[in-house]
Amino acid sequence: MADRIYLASPTMHAEEQEYVKEAFDTNWIAPLGPNVNAFEQELMMYTNAAGCAALSSGTAALHLAVKLLNIQEGDVVLCSTFTFAASCNPVAYEKGKLVFIDSEPETWNMSPKALRRALEKYPNAKAVLYVHLYGTPAKVDEIMAICAEYDVPLIEDAAESLGATYKGVQTGNFGEFSALSFNGNKIITTSGGGALLTRKEEDAQRARFLSTQAREPKPYYEHKVLGYNYRMSNIVAGVGRGQLKHIKEHIALKKKIYETYEKAFLEYPITMNPYEKEVAEPNFWLSAFTIDRGCMLKPEKIYEALAAENIESRPLWNPMHKQPVYEQCDFVTEEGLETKPVSSDLFERGLCLPSDIKNTKEDMDRIIKIIKSCF
Repeated sequence: MADRIYLASPTMHAEEQEYVKEAFDTNWIAPLGPNVNAFEQELMMYTNAAGCAALSSGTAALHLAVKLLNIQEGDVVLCSTFTFAASCNPVAYEKGKLVFIDSEPETWNMSPKALRRALEKYPNAKAVLYVHLYGTPAKVDEIMAICAEYDVPLIEDAAESLGATYKGVQTGNFGEFSALSFNGNKIITTSGGGALLTRKEEDAQRARFLSTQAREPKPYYEHKVLGYNYRMSNIVAGVGRGQLKHIKEHIALKKKIYETYEKAFLEYPITMNPYEKEVAEPNFWLSAFTIDRGCMLKPEKIYEALAAENIESRPLWNPMHKQPVYEQCDFVTEEGLETKPVSSDLFERGLCLPSDIKNTKEDMDRIIKIIKSCF
């Protein structure tokens, strides 16, 4: 059996070890420390955010965004349906009322038309939570304009899109709060970990306070509000600092993978995950495609053919409104949509392709040959 080809796995460089060694040498092993402080500053410089709190996961970042917006039991939050459960679960932690919004076909992200319909139905919504899926920016201007019209704050799930830009601006700058993820398969990784970006430094300070069990600044332990153990460790932050130095290189390699697939499948009934070329530059975190309607081949067959050759692929997200845990939640599509929801259609026709930046030309040729043989 040939060596396994992964969907996306960590790619380490020399700098990570240097920062981790420094943490060992100075005995900064516990949470917090110089690497955490520096990683926050470096993330702020890279994204141009006003504030940053380095945390244990992207999910923790989203949960703190929910807390900072004071979302409570019964509060309506409008959320992308075509995403991973971590996007919406933090709202459920606080017993908020999730309403899921369908996708649009141009970027696969939240549909502005469906969002407007949802806000007409729920004009007192407490927040909108949207995702930049697979590293592709959503229709930011339209979504922000609608949110401004209804005076509803925006939470930006940029977990998959660090380094992507919309009209030259880094994703993570468009929400009242924005979440990043450094999970093992992301564009840069800390093995685990995440960060909350804020528009105000005082909000980042509040997030750091809540993420360290909300301990009051006294010599003894006093807690006036509920806190969480969400802070990033100094070791993990050291890995992140080394990784961030290579993000431009990672994005360039991811883009090359996308373009290799795009060129290879020009003559096939395949459409690569789209983006708005005039305004958006994705980070190309994952290359994905849909099989054109009318084609008899199902993505499951390609998935199985790749798996038989020890190659990892993955179905597109199964929409949240289809998940048993959220089956009671409302779901809003574009008005007059006569076919099935866009998100459901994408799930049925789509597949995420191996997008590991360590893939060689021989790896890519092998993957493409197997996919073409399925047709």
